[in-house]
Parts: sequence; structure tokens; C-alpha cells
Amino acid sequence: MKKGLLIIALSISLFACNKTAEVKEVKTAYVDTSILMKEYTEAKDLEAKYKAQSEEKGRLLEAEIKRFKQDAANFQSQAQANGQSWAQQRGAELQKREQELSYAQQALSQQLQQESGAEMDSLVSGVKKFIKSYGKEKGYSYIYGTGDAATVLYAEDKFDITKDIIKALNDKYKSAAKTEDKKEEKAEAKK
Repeated sequence: MKKGLLIIALSISLFACNKTAEVKEVKTAYVDTSILMKEYTEAKDLEAKYKAQSEEKGRLLEAEIKRFKQDAANFQSQAQANGQSWAQQRGAELQKREQELSYAQQALSQQLQQESGAEMDSLVSGVKKFIKSYGKEKGYSYIYGTGDAATVLYAEDKFDITKDIIKALNDKYKSAAKTEDKKEEKAEAKK
């Protein structure tokens, strides 16, 4: 009798363990972040914006540098004709101007880096939030990142959702741009 009760108790406990030990399927995927940032339209637009700003502001500085080089060339030809004291005074002015141009180049570079860095950080933060909500919506337990900062050393291609994320992000960006365009059109029509 004791043996029978023991077998029944074990059977019940095994059955109960099996019932509670049901394992939920873990759905995982990965995103190639380097491809994502190359193909995401907003990231491309941001890069183009700062490239254009750099070229525009760089042209103004280049014109100033060109004038400086002409002045420096003129200085060398006029130095002997105008004497040593003139050459020393003019040489000091040219050195000061050269240093100011160098500082202006550095300041411009730093300004563009800070501005683009802040916008890029904001963009990356938005992408992370989007991927998080995308993962929740699609039922993923984990979405890993690969690319420049690889956190996945290997994954089967069937788990790559990079193209899906790019498409969804680009669609969201396009719809946001269309909404902005409509707001601008309405504002223009009211004027």
C-alpha cells in the first residue's frame, strides 16, 4: 500500500512538473547596424545635411586662406624692397593671421562635429526605441545587433531582420516628412 501511494504521489508530482515546465518559444533575430545606418533614409539625409554645411562653410574659409596665401606671396616679393623693419612687422601680422585661420578651421570642424554628433545621437536613440517597439509588436524575445559594434558572432541568415527594420524606419520617416510638408503647405496657403 505504501508503495502504491508513493507511485501515485510521484506520478502526480511528475505530471504537475510537466505542466508547469512548459517552455515558451523564444523568438530571436538580429539587425546589422552598419547596414541599417547606411540604408536608413533619415541617416543619409543627416549625413548629406552636414556634408553640405561643411562644404558651404569650408568655401568661405578657403577663400580667406587663398587671400592669405596671396598676401604671403606678396610679402616675400616686397620684403627686400620695403626694408627689414617693415618685413618684421608685416611678418608678425601674417603669422597672427595664419594662426587665426588655423583656429577658425578647428572651430568650424568642432562645431560641425558637435552638431552632427548631437543629431546622430538623437537618431540612434530613436532607432533603438523603434527596434524595441518593433520587437514587442512582432513578438521577439531578443533582437541582437551586429555590425561595427558586434554583439553577435554568428547567426543564421533567417534571423536577419535588418531589411524589415530599414523598410519600417524609412516608411515611418517618409510619413513624418509628408506630415511636415502638409503642415508647411497649410501654413503657406493661410498666408
